Amino acid sequence: MFLPTVLAASSIVEVRPGLIFWTLVTFIIVAIVLRWKAWGPILAVVEEREKQLTSSIDAAKRERAEAEKLLAEQKTAIAEARREAQEMLRRNQQEVEKFREELMAKSRKEADEFKASAQREIEEQKAKAIAQVKAMTVDLAVEVAGKLLSERLDDTKHRALAEQFVKDLPTKGGAERRS
Repeated sequence: MFLPTVLAASSIVEVRPGLIFWTLVTFIIVAIVLRWKAWGPILAVVEEREKQLTSSIDAAKRERAEAEKLLAEQKTAIAEARREAQEMLRRNQQEVEKFREELMAKSRKEADEFKASAQREIEEQKAKAIAQVKAMTVDLAVEVAGKLLSERLDDTKHRALAEQFVKDLPTKGGAERRS
């Protein structure tokens, strides 16, 4: 039993020149056939793949540059939009302030006009009241004078006498007195 294992081991390490020759010839023939039939298409596929990778890398670089350019444009547009929004806000605040001031001025003017109108109305009513009081005073004075004198004067003389009396009356609420 020992012998077949030793023979098998010796055949692996044993040098056979014929086997070496045919192994080399077979290797060369396979290398030539592979180079002729497979190497060309394999290298063509590898070169095509390399070109695709190169073009993909170039396209990615271009797209990245384009994306960076668009990003910069977007940032600029956003900054411009913010500036315009702030400007519009400032203008709107100015317009609101101007409108408020105009409204306040108009309100003040209307209030002043209303006040002046009210004062005129008061003065007119006061003048009417004074005229009524004077007319009543004239009538009263005529009556009193008629009774005192027991003489009947004509109506025009009565009126003239009463008007003279009223003119001589103090006009400031009785603060002045005739001497």
